Amino acid sequence: MRTYAIAVPVRLDLDRFARQAGLHPVLVQRFVALGLVDADRDTYGRLWFRPAALHQVARVQRLRADLCLNYTAIGLVVDLLDRIEDLQAALRRSEHGGPEPADAEVPGSAA
Repeated sequence: MRTYAIAVPVRLDLDRFARQAGLHPVLVQRFVALGLVDADRDTYGRLWFRPAALHQVARVQRLRADLCLNYTAIGLVVDLLDRIEDLQAALRRSEHGGPEPADAEVPGSAA
């Protein structure tokens, strides 16, 4: 008998997440330790992932394969890409006359 999931799980444990990402669980733990993938820990120290974290893993894998970067460099590149995305979003908001707080700072900038 075949069973079907009625709803997408809110969180994935380490083994299920690693299986869906096509990675070994130890490599996923390394990604979490390096800050490349977001995860939550429960009171027992187990890792839990949101399904959207699979996109983070895919991004890391693309950067590794396409640019031949080590995982530490990938962390820097991901941070820079996120900052660029934030700046582009802020620019789009300002161009379209969207609400922009008077004291808004650029993310990651020092005042």
